[in-house]
Amino acid sequence: MQKYSMLNKIKKLLFVAMTVIAMTPTDSQAFNFFGDGYDEVVPKNGVVEISLNEVNDGDIHYYKYNDEDRDIRFFLLKSNDGVIRAAFDACDVCFRERKGYSRSGEFVVCNNCGMRFHSSRINVVKGGCNPAPLKRAFDGDIVRIRVVDIQQGARFF
Repeated sequence: MQKYSMLNKIKKLLFVAMTVIAMTPTDSQAFNFFGDGYDEVVPKNGVVEISLNEVNDGDIHYYKYNDEDRDIRFFLLKSNDGVIRAAFDACDVCFRERKGYSRSGEFVVCNNCGMRFHSSRINVVKGGCNPAPLKRAFDGDIVRIRVVDIQQGARFF
C-alpha cells in the first residue's frame, strides 16, 4: 500500500515538473496566459495609433512592434480609475524570463514572480518589478505612441 502511494506522489511530481518545463518560454518566445496574444502594430510617420475603442473595455491588450527582427512587446489597459495606461510587457527585474504580465481584477501580475501591481499605478511607478512605463499621448479617440518611445524598451527584449 505504501509503495503504491509513493508511486502516485512521484507521478504527480513528474507531471508538475513536465508542465512547468513545457510552459517555460524559449529566448525568442513571448509568454502570457493568453497564448501569443500580441497584435502587431505598424507605425505611420513614426507613430503607432491605437483606437481607444479597442482598449476601453477594462481588459489588458497586448501589442508588439518589430524593430530590426526583435519584437518589442507592450500592453495597454484601462485602469479602474478610467485612465488608459501603457507599459512594456517587461520590467527591470524579471525581463530575462520573457513572461510578461497578465491582468487579475484590478491588478497586473508578473507572470514570473507573481508580484501584483494595482492597475492605477501603471505608468506612474517604475523600477523594480513594476511594468516599465511606456509614454503615450491621446488625440481624440486615438492613443498615440511614438516609435522612438517604443524603441526605448528594446533592452528588455
